Amino acid sequence: MSTDTVSQTTRTGSLAQRMWQRAEPTYQRILQHPFLLGLAEGTLPRESFGYFVVQDSHYLRAYSRCLSLLSARALPEEPVRMFALHAANAVDVERELHASLLPELGIDPADLDRIGAGPTTTAYTSYLTAVCATGSWAEGVAAVLPCYWVYREVGRTLLERSSPDPLYARWIETYGSPEFDAVVDQVVAVADALEVSAAEEARCLEHFAVTTRYEWMFWDAASRRLAWPV
Repeated sequence: MSTDTVSQTTRTGSLAQRMWQRAEPTYQRILQHPFLLGLAEGTLPRESFGYFVVQDSHYLRAYSRCLSLLSARALPEEPVRMFALHAANAVDVERELHASLLPELGIDPADLDRIGAGPTTTAYTSYLTAVCATGSWAEGVAAVLPCYWVYREVGRTLLERSSPDPLYARWIETYGSPEFDAVVDQVVAVADALEVSAAEEARCLEHFAVTTRYEWMFWDAASRRLAWPV
């Protein structure tokens, strides 16, 4: 019996559950981050939220391309359709940011390119793009999954408290909604259906853990309004 076969038979829980368990300590740190606590309490400075929305716009541009890569590389028909649809939706969300949140925050959408992607945004999207383009299809799915799953869990948690700030409450409702919940369930199901060797699973677990760390770093960059040092 091969080592891979032995490893497969001794695993417990679904693949998605094993990914989440690997990143659980980081997720707990995310819930305690001052950015999210301030969002729920309504005390987060608007400048920090504005930084976040601008960087999220740059992130979504790259993320939509990563989802398009996964759609193009998928073999089963349903993930082809699902990731193509999600890629288009990411573009639509970015346009919605331009039309609504940015003007409310006093940011001209025309200034997005001038402001540019910050250091954390650039690092995160570069990592995602590299994995989706050069890793296996399963590795790509694992790398993009935290953006779905972490936001869903954060949205659920924050929705219980919402926010006294109407703008922040509206953002929270987006990610705590039943519609977004259904979208995340679709992607988790795709992850659970992956057939991987023990070696490939180890890489998937690592990618999931790394991009979950990047989620923490993304909020941390917004909290500190991190700029390029030079």
